[in-house]
Amino acid sequence: MAIGTAAEIGKSDPIVTRLAAQDTKRWYQKPNLLYLYLMLFPTCMGIELTSGFDSQMINALQIVDHWKTFMGQPQGALKGIIAAAYSLGAILSLPFIPIVNDRFGRRWSIFGGSLVMIIGALIQGFSQHVGMYIVARMILGFGIPTCIVSGSSLIGELAYPKERPIMTSLFNVAYFVGQIVAAAICFGTNGIKSDWSWRIPSLLQICPSLLQVVFVFFLPESPRWLITKDRGQEARDILQKYHSEGDRGDEFVTAEFAQMTTTIQLEVESSQRSWTDLFKTAGMRRRVLITTMLGLFTQWSGNTLISYYLGDLLKLIGYTDSTYIQKINVSIACWSLVCAFTVSMLVTRIRRRVMYLMCTISLLCCYIAWTISMERAQTAATAFKNGTGQPNQAANIATLFFIYAYSPCYNMGYNALTYTYMVEVWPYAERSRGIAYFQLFGRLAGFFTTFVNPIGLDSVGWKYLISYCCWLAYEVVFVYFFFPETFGRTLEELAFMFEDKHLADQAVLAVKKVMGEDVDGHGGSQDEKRPAATLKETV
Repeated sequence: MAIGTAAEIGKSDPIVTRLAAQDTKRWYQKPNLLYLYLMLFPTCMGIELTSGFDSQMINALQIVDHWKTFMGQPQGALKGIIAAAYSLGAILSLPFIPIVNDRFGRRWSIFGGSLVMIIGALIQGFSQHVGMYIVARMILGFGIPTCIVSGSSLIGELAYPKERPIMTSLFNVAYFVGQIVAAAICFGTNGIKSDWSWRIPSLLQICPSLLQVVFVFFLPESPRWLITKDRGQEARDILQKYHSEGDRGDEFVTAEFAQMTTTIQLEVESSQRSWTDLFKTAGMRRRVLITTMLGLFTQWSGNTLISYYLGDLLKLIGYTDSTYIQKINVSIACWSLVCAFTVSMLVTRIRRRVMYLMCTISLLCCYIAWTISMERAQTAATAFKNGTGQPNQAANIATLFFIYAYSPCYNMGYNALTYTYMVEVWPYAERSRGIAYFQLFGRLAGFFTTFVNPIGLDSVGWKYLISYCCWLAYEVVFVYFFFPETFGRTLEELAFMFEDKHLADQAVLAVKKVMGEDVDGHGGSQDEKRPAATLKETV
């Protein structure tokens, strides 16, 4: 048996999950829940628009003559640092994210991070030299992780349990919407014969952050955050408004609130609310290991090559026309959106480990085939350039095919499940730090690969892809042995999955008490049928 399944000793009885499953009313038939989900899209879902916009914009601007002239014809290290500055800024902000989240809540964190990105986009669009442009990109990067950590957590903590996996999976889908918008804008401004060909897209990066600033306070605050601030009645009122519209709604909210309150109390009692908590126990250290590797996997699986350096890849095999490359950019972004959305709709049907294994194995196969076709295509393109051969059109078409084939493989796990999985793996008390830790390794990996990719492609061409093949083989092994299964449970039912099961059982007992059941699930005494508001006294 895989270690990933053998060590999950603290999963509790999924009593609240069963209650949610009994609700046959669809989310669009619930007015308050429908409103909540509609508000989540321009605010939390819209956060990753900025990241997608940024990657595609830098990708597209590298073939704009006025941008290249303004930046001093960047190559190698300079080109790498221009693209990687976004990740560098994100890394610098990470130590502050849990402090801001815990003190001010999810909504104010999104608001503050969005303001920082608005400032960065303005400076970027009005940059006077390459140094100012790099600093502006660092400011943009400084704001995005706060929004990502807060937004992904808020989606998971507000959504009804039946829709939560889909909602958190859709969080990353907005990345590709941002890519499409950026690709279309850059395609439209490509013909402008001035610096406005790149200044207009740079300034328009402000738009997703403006959406978040305008709409974020139309959302309720996280009930779990309110509970930690001794504002339990407010938390219960939010749950009552948005989660009680279905079948057996009041009963569900009573059980959900009891489970939530007990679990958070048990977590907070053993937490010092500091970074040291991440390494204090064997269960926490295992979460850190999984989070570290997932952060690396999301950036070291070859995706940054396509996201930031598609133009360089196509030039290696003989495609140099900027209009043609822009069209490929737009089509890949559209195709990626279709793939990401389709996979996100499957997260309630396919188990997490299965999806991750399908993702890593298919990525490895895709990259091996891509490397082979890239070698044939580049060898023929070099021979043609030297006047000693002809382009290998079959290899060129195969290379393009595998670039397109990469998208469904990657989206199967590293896009659709990334934040769904992080929200499920980390209990509430450490969720902000856990996702910030994920961001740290994701951003470090992104900075490294974004900086190194152009150097590697310039130096060794197609051979650079071999390094990704080796790493992807490691990913398959790690996912098989270490990734736990989190499918089909509420966040509280997963809170102690690596810890002692008696902690999980305490939360189950609290739920059964407020539902009028004894520990065996039978009718309880009248004393046990007390309201959830008195739960804290019973623990």
